[in-house]
Amino acid sequence: MSDRTVWVFDTGPLRHFARNGWVGVLKFLAQKNDAEVVIPLSVRRELEEQRATIPELVLVLDADWIRVDRLDDLSESAAFARYEKRLAVGRQNLGECGVLALGSVHGYTVILDDSTPRAIGEEEGMKVEVTLTLLCQAIREKQLTFSMVEALADDLLAGEYFLPFKKGGFRMWALEEGALDWDDV
Repeated sequence: MSDRTVWVFDTGPLRHFARNGWVGVLKFLAQKNDAEVVIPLSVRRELEEQRATIPELVLVLDADWIRVDRLDDLSESAAFARYEKRLAVGRQNLGECGVLALGSVHGYTVILDDSTPRAIGEEEGMKVEVTLTLLCQAIREKQLTFSMVEALADDLLAGEYFLPFKKGGFRMWALEEGALDWDDV
């Protein structure tokens, strides 16, 4: 494994950022942080299944800055099977299983917004981030402006993405959670 940071994204953030026209922000943040973006094949399959109803997913599926990991290694497959037993309900949650498998086997940073897989990753000692953390870090490092991220959050909420606040609530949430200081907003 190289010293380069690797971010493994789950389906949800990619789907909603693409649907709401913000996927370029993820690409920008990856470039600014010298992070390689990887998705497991299970995430790619979930995105492909939704392509007919969300045509904007082409921005993710055809992106040259996102590498698909097929989980061909035996240790990756074994880890996937372990998470599949814990999380999968039929074909649901297979994306999270692949994300956790890559984080577990390779020590990659996993980007999980859903609480259950996030808790599993944390209890297993993985480096776990949520998209809001990446966005707040970008504000603190002056890579993104507060007003831009506030608009992005409101757009995600309008697109039925779950965030821990309502429309217009990003500022209050970020300050109350200590994710940002008054100087940042």
